Amino acid sequence: MRKSKVTTSIMAIALVALTATSCKDAKKEHNDEDGHHSEQMDDNGHMDGAMEEDHSKMDHGDMESSDKMMGNAQHAIKSTTLIANYLDLKDALVSDDKDGAAKAGGTMVTALNSFDASSFSSEQQKELKDIIEDATEHAEHIEKSPIDHQREHFDVLSKDMIDLIAITGTEEKLYQDFCPMYNNNKGAQWLSATKEIKNPYYGAKMMSCGSVQKEIN
Repeated sequence: MRKSKVTTSIMAIALVALTATSCKDAKKEHNDEDGHHSEQMDDNGHMDGAMEEDHSKMDHGDMESSDKMMGNAQHAIKSTTLIANYLDLKDALVSDDKDGAAKAGGTMVTALNSFDASSFSSEQQKELKDIIEDATEHAEHIEKSPIDHQREHFDVLSKDMIDLIAITGTEEKLYQDFCPMYNNNKGAQWLSATKEIKNPYYGAKMMSCGSVQKEIN
């Protein structure tokens, strides 16, 4: 009987010790978790300085990226009318339509004179000013010239438009095409809204002469 009591007492002591150890471990684990959270949150439940700074940098970066995208979109919109006028001119030359090309040239002169470059950087404004002055001169000649001379001026005008779009961007996909035979085999570029080659320099004589150099946008 005594031996049974001793055994029971030993088991009770062991159980108490085990319970105390478990509680101690649980408390330590709880304290560790509190300590971990305390490194990230202050007494008022706010993030610590490092975390706030990281989030601030992310927000600032997102805002800059968004502003840049908005700026690019606004710039592309500014070139939309010019591109539409240019494509009308190109289509007229493809159709060997001198009068249609002359009309499109006059419309393009108006659009070039109305182009607002104020939202671009000072360096871009200078480049655009030079491009627009040159493009206007050639559009004016197209308005008044016979079709062979219209095509000669369209060659230079196309280069101006390619340079302009490199700065402004474009809302629609364009194809930069190249005819290797025009201008005594020196070649000439033009822009198109479709992938199919329709040559504005030769029209019906050699409608499919040329190839796509690259896609824009």
